[in-house]
Amino acid sequence: MSVERRGLLIILSSPSGAGKSTLAKRLMQWDESLSFSVSATTRAPRAGEENGVDYHFTSEEDFKSMVSKGEMLEHALVFGNYYGSPAGRVRQAIEAGRDVLFDVDWQGAQQIANSSLRDHVLSIFVLPPSIVELRRRLETRGQDSAEVIEKRMRQSWDEISHWDGYDYVLVNDDLDTSFERLKTIVSAERLHRRQQPGLLEIVRGLQAEFEGLES
Repeated sequence: MSVERRGLLIILSSPSGAGKSTLAKRLMQWDESLSFSVSATTRAPRAGEENGVDYHFTSEEDFKSMVSKGEMLEHALVFGNYYGSPAGRVRQAIEAGRDVLFDVDWQGAQQIANSSLRDHVLSIFVLPPSIVELRRRLETRGQDSAEVIEKRMRQSWDEISHWDGYDYVLVNDDLDTSFERLKTIVSAERLHRRQQPGLLEIVRGLQAEFEGLES
């Protein structure tokens, strides 16, 4: 008999270059029922960006109103614009048994872990095997200038220093191995007792059946 389950709020964090984005992409290919959390922002849309797909574009007044009402799981001010994760859509997904994936830094992860949906949070931190390897990955992916790479390297230790605030930690020395471990973590957490509200009804049914045999 299948048991109804609640969805997971899956957080992936890492310093830039550790492999978080690649693991997130693989996870969504592995299970197409997974959805990626679409952030809200007060910045203006850029060319080609679609409201509700790339971001939920909103006014600063409306954004701050959502924060004051507790309707943001996490939020931050970045270069003069606000970014955040609306709670309503995530809550609906979780109650419907759908998992939602978040790509946030340690500060966002901490806010979510202290939110009203804390009981459904699964947080995973991805570590590089070494700092030398982290730099090599940043340099070989060819996305950033030398100046940006240096900035990311300076920021990396601040991210890494918060590793112990997560439920699980993956050392991404081999991408395929790390992905297999990530799938194992997600699969096991989906079976956690707190994620299966229908279990109590099943146990009560078993108890009634057992008592019927004894009478």
